[in-house]
Amino acid sequence: MNYRIEHDSMGELQVPADKLWGAQTQRSCQNFRIGVGLETMPREITHAFGILKKAAALANIQCKPEKMTEAKCKAICAACDEVISGQLNDHFPLVVWQTGSGTQSNMNANEVIANRGNAIAGEKLLHPNDDINMSQSSNDTFPTAIHIAAVLALEDKVVPAAQKLIETFKRLEKENEGVVKSGRTHLQDATPIAFSQEISGWRSSLERDVELIGLSLKPLKELALGGTAVGTGLNAPKGFDVAVAKAVSDLTGKEFRTAGNKFHALTSKDELVFAHGALKALAADLMKIANDVRWLASGPRDGLGEIFIPENEPGSSIMPGKVNPTQCEAVTMVAVQVMGNDATVGFAASQGNFELNVFMPVLAYNFLQSARLLAECMVSFHDNCVVGIRANREKMKHNLHNSLMLVTALNPYIGYENAAKTAKLAYKENISLKEACVKLGFLTEEKFDEVFHPEQMI
Repeated sequence: MNYRIEHDSMGELQVPADKLWGAQTQRSCQNFRIGVGLETMPREITHAFGILKKAAALANIQCKPEKMTEAKCKAICAACDEVISGQLNDHFPLVVWQTGSGTQSNMNANEVIANRGNAIAGEKLLHPNDDINMSQSSNDTFPTAIHIAAVLALEDKVVPAAQKLIETFKRLEKENEGVVKSGRTHLQDATPIAFSQEISGWRSSLERDVELIGLSLKPLKELALGGTAVGTGLNAPKGFDVAVAKAVSDLTGKEFRTAGNKFHALTSKDELVFAHGALKALAADLMKIANDVRWLASGPRDGLGEIFIPENEPGSSIMPGKVNPTQCEAVTMVAVQVMGNDATVGFAASQGNFELNVFMPVLAYNFLQSARLLAECMVSFHDNCVVGIRANREKMKHNLHNSLMLVTALNPYIGYENAAKTAKLAYKENISLKEACVKLGFLTEEKFDEVFHPEQMI
């Protein structure tokens, strides 16, 4: 491998000649051989750094034109566009397990953008610290990158995926109006419910989750940028924080604003805890929906069998013809991963010592993994399962009329205790509710037929 010599404040270092990073990135590669190739800093963070570094250059040319020249700004913006597009992903090798402030990832961005910008300009125009990091610190850039990445992940990935499921559930509601089935509580037979009503519960849960995510977005759109090292804004010109937030807004199409209190923005991660709580709520509801679907589809002969779902792949290496609810299982595994991530996010957010939180990379990793997994599993669940859900109307009708809990309809006519006796006799002797009720002398056959209408119990 060919190398070139780079240097930082600690001295010279060999760097692979084909890579755009510099000495500080190289030191991190050598000092943190933890999870290499498995737990690289999320690409959402790399993307966010491209946005914020471009925004910083645009703000600096307004606030410090004597330092940020047109030529420098143009080169920085061009290099940042390549970072944003993902063209330079191979030049961001650092793992999550590094300094808790994300300093090395900030310097990775500074070095890559400086070197690429110099190549674009055709001259040694840019310095990683003096130009790319102008008016900034790792301590305000990394929390800013997390907020930008979180907002983009929630608004552009998670919410659209949830809306896709919601729309299909709306369609299924309309298609199944008037289809009555047995309800179930405690995994036991309960009074009837319309299948459309059951689906409406799934749909409404997701709508509420989208609403909760929406509530978390406003505080996430406050940016720490401009607080620099400890929140005082040292070395940042007046107005930089407002200008850079506006530039981020223009670049993303989202309404970001500068944080009202930078001391809070650097050390507290409560906004991310709150937002991840909304993701955990979504995970909990997806767990419930996926479990409902696989229970209702259980069988094909010895389960509930009340719905049909798409048969996507063979389900067993030994049992021929077996097909399993694999999409449901994937959703439930994602749900438990998100719940575990929530614990990490909470613990990480609690480590705000004095003026800085030093667990930000692992917080970012877990938050963004949750958002990514939820968005992708909802799309997969939708495309490979939910769109193909069909009611097994004959089985629903059979189960409904075989349910002893229909006896609840008789309460107003024979009372709770007599209704209980009717249900128990029907179960014990394996006869119908009608036969049991008449046998016990509570109602005549004619009166039973007059008052007993399961389809009207919904």
